[in-house]
Amino acid sequence: MRIIAFTIVAVLFMACRAGSEFTPATEAQEAGREFIRASLDGDIKKAQFYLLKDEENQFLFSKWKEQYESLTPAEKSAYRNSQIRPIRIEEVNDSLVLYSFSNSYKSDDTTVISIIKQEGNWLVDLKNIH
Repeated sequence: MRIIAFTIVAVLFMACRAGSEFTPATEAQEAGREFIRASLDGDIKKAQFYLLKDEENQFLFSKWKEQYESLTPAEKSAYRNSQIRPIRIEEVNDSLVLYSFSNSYKSDDTTVISIIKQEGNWLVDLKNIH
């Protein structure tokens, strides 16, 4: 009986901790940086945490995962070892920021992501990526 009770308590404890593994971003730049770093590192779970949860973003994110998984181990390592190079952070209004960046591995490849404020937290919206 003690083993069953201990198992139930352990599962509940782990379930409670699972939702608080990452800290919600309270600033747009923080959300962008955390999402980009997680993406470069291949940390799917963390990148998804900072992603706006809607159907289109989930679809775009699944395509990104497929592309990342098809990279060679050397390419994945190069991305993990690269540095984020912010180019421009533009506050469009109080709930939208455009974050333009490249990375030291693919420095000629500039990307702009939208970061939106939703319910007090900043999240990356991939729908307008360019």
